[in-house]
Amino acid sequence: MANTTSQPMKYPLTCNTWGEEELQAIQNVVKSGRFTIGENVKKFEEDFAKKFGSRHAVMVSSGSTANLVGLASLFYKMERPLKAGDEVIVPCISWATTYYPLLQYGLKLKFVDVELNSLNMDVSQLEAALTPKTRMVMAVSILGNPCALDTMRAFCNKHGLYLFEDNCESMGAELGGKSCGTFGDIGTYSTFFSHHISTMEGGVIVTDNEELFHLCKSLRAHGWTRDLPPNSPIAPKKKEDFFEAYRFVFPGYNARPLEMSGAVGIEQLKKLDKMVAIRRKNADVFRELFAGDERFIIQKENGVSSWFCFTVILNPELNINREKLNATLRDAGIEFRMITGGNFLRHDVIRYFDYTTVGEIKNANTAHDHGFFVGNFPTDASKEIEYFHSVMKKVTG
Repeated sequence: MANTTSQPMKYPLTCNTWGEEELQAIQNVVKSGRFTIGENVKKFEEDFAKKFGSRHAVMVSSGSTANLVGLASLFYKMERPLKAGDEVIVPCISWATTYYPLLQYGLKLKFVDVELNSLNMDVSQLEAALTPKTRMVMAVSILGNPCALDTMRAFCNKHGLYLFEDNCESMGAELGGKSCGTFGDIGTYSTFFSHHISTMEGGVIVTDNEELFHLCKSLRAHGWTRDLPPNSPIAPKKKEDFFEAYRFVFPGYNARPLEMSGAVGIEQLKKLDKMVAIRRKNADVFRELFAGDERFIIQKENGVSSWFCFTVILNPELNINREKLNATLRDAGIEFRMITGGNFLRHDVIRYFDYTTVGEIKNANTAHDHGFFVGNFPTDASKEIEYFHSVMKKVTG
């Protein structure tokens, strides 16, 4: 449910990033008469892979289906496939569809707390989370801020684990000069309306592994062979075209994107660098105003963030009245939300999961109970941020 306000919105969560180029791209698709996946999606995939330095990219219908299809591909590998009952190490804070495919494929989740200042997984707990059944680590860079991907990659290499990188909130972020989303065996991105680029709905899977690439292409479209090259290692095509057109080899999905989304993505991707640069300038304003104030804990940048939004955690030692703050923000016309859904362990749906926790879960609860985020977008938001700061100063004394 949207936050209600007593006056027009003065500081929204996001804004429309489309221009005439995106509208014209849609019209071109309409005129072509080809609305389902086609050449525009293929070009977007090629542009996307090149942009982020990955060998392969597969566009799907959302970031959520990117996680679903990407995980499914690891279950159908010819060597060392994941199996139901395997364990995966996950952070306590992420979006719900980071976790749902893990449940749906029968994995056991090992929840690890987050760092309070970065909001990303506390990697000092990785060794404690490791058991003989551990097969994968789920890396999530929260709200544009790179998690410790280098540490996670080294840990996975050391122990022979898969690294799955959910980068749906952090397109354009970098760690050590390498794009977030490309550290994992599989990486996923979202192109939802409020994200760094928007294709209406959409998502992208990236991988350097040829087998996983072919598996994802098959699994996004019913598990058939039609989209695979004739010599694909996962399902070499037979000679009879009549049967090959509807030859199903894996239990897949319909996670295909629309051709319009691919066409828009081509145009949006051209603007990404400029849009992220503006987000970073906004972040400079935010940090100048909020950093060093004992009332607020703000996100500490790791690597180079793409600043999806701005998080604020109220210092729990100061007993700031959360309900009063929420009401004041609504009355001031400032949109705000829970930090990426908060601590997932606190949601009712957790009763359906097979899971354990590692160590004390403290920081995720603090973020859940005392934190929220406000918007960032690729236009100058300095006035909105200054207005937000003035309201926060008044309500927190």
